[in-house]
Amino acid sequence: MASDIAATPAGKNKKKLAVVLGLTTIYLVAEVVGGLLTGSLALLADAGHMTTDVAGLGLALLAIWFGGRPATPERTYGYYRAEILAALANAVVLFGISFYILYEAYLRFLDPPKVESGWMLVVAAIGLVVNLAGMAILRSGSGESLNMKGAYFEVLSDMLTSIGVMAAGAIMWSTGWYYADPLFSAGIGLFILPRTWKLLKDALHVLLEGTPSDVNLAAVRETIRATAGVASVHDLHAWSLTSGSNALSVHVALADGADHVAVLSGVRRRIIEGFPIAHTTIQVEPRDWKGCDSTHD
Repeated sequence: MASDIAATPAGKNKKKLAVVLGLTTIYLVAEVVGGLLTGSLALLADAGHMTTDVAGLGLALLAIWFGGRPATPERTYGYYRAEILAALANAVVLFGISFYILYEAYLRFLDPPKVESGWMLVVAAIGLVVNLAGMAILRSGSGESLNMKGAYFEVLSDMLTSIGVMAAGAIMWSTGWYYADPLFSAGIGLFILPRTWKLLKDALHVLLEGTPSDVNLAAVRETIRATAGVASVHDLHAWSLTSGSNALSVHVALADGADHVAVLSGVRRRIIEGFPIAHTTIQVEPRDWKGCDSTHD
């Protein structure tokens, strides 16, 4: 079995992610140059933040490519989980970014440095435009894939940083109050944390074979039991291979006189048509078979 990565939500957004990675990398170079020319510590610090985000976007793109590798006898589902591992890595990176921002804000609040706020505003404004464009490109895909959601949050954090830098720059430029820089930076760090926590939980839920959030397991059970020829249902499990690709396995006991093939076909059809499940494994058993435990019904 080959991994058809183009059919997955992440694979469909591969080109979009590549475009955003290119835009973000170009802005990173511009920010480094601007920080060096103006002597702005704020811009250079944000460039460090941007470097981590570029690495995160690159990791997300690499995961899509790696997930397209064909399945092997050792990995019969292929490399779909590479996407989830990338989302998990992005969440960890985002936590690191958030805590670094809070730590840096603390240090700057103790001793706020003087910043060339005029050029800081110009460079941050360019960054805002780039990040808004990136968010617009990735927004639709962020709801379909954890990997794309992680990439979207990377760009979102950049956008918030740009707004914070612009606001702080405007305050410092007009008032000379340099405490604005650490205050806005702390706000950005705190804003990123809860969203990163949700991304981390979603990724771990997939890795721990949790029931997909878009699959109502009780409804699946009732649908199978309502199929003609089904006496009972047990060992029902549902999990995600990757974002947007759910799998299910179930044991079905036949009613007396029921046709094996007809029941198998009916159960499979009702599952595929009624629920967002792409892969099914259905074991049909005689009602009195010793392996059939009705207590799981």
